[in-house]
Amino acid sequence: QVRLVESGGGLVQTGGSLRLSCAASGSISVINTMGWYRQAPGKERELVAAITNDLRRAYAESVRGRFTISRDNAENAVYLQMNSLKAEDTAVYFCAGSTDPEPEGDWAYDYWGQGTQVTISS
Repeated sequence: QVRLVESGGGLVQTGGSLRLSCAASGSISVINTMGWYRQAPGKERELVAAITNDLRRAYAESVRGRFTISRDNAENAVYLQMNSLKAEDTAVYFCAGSTDPEPEGDWAYDYWGQGTQVTISS
């Protein structure tokens, strides 16, 4: 079993920055891809960014150039640096882990954290 715990959410003003962290524990050797998803009220969950074991990265178009995903396998952690935050970035952010090296959707992620709230005020 794998446990994922997010931290770092909070309330910031438009244009500000936040860094989300995801700590993984348990049978983490089975995980290949780590992703950050978000879900805003009344909207579907969407992929924000993902990173594979060999450090290939993917980003949603809406965050490209503003967000950076990274992972530290030695620390069993994944991070999401969020800069130039906008009101539309407000959502609950979830860390997720997949055994698939190329997960094609959230159904391919086997492990999920409980989420951390990010609120951007104007």
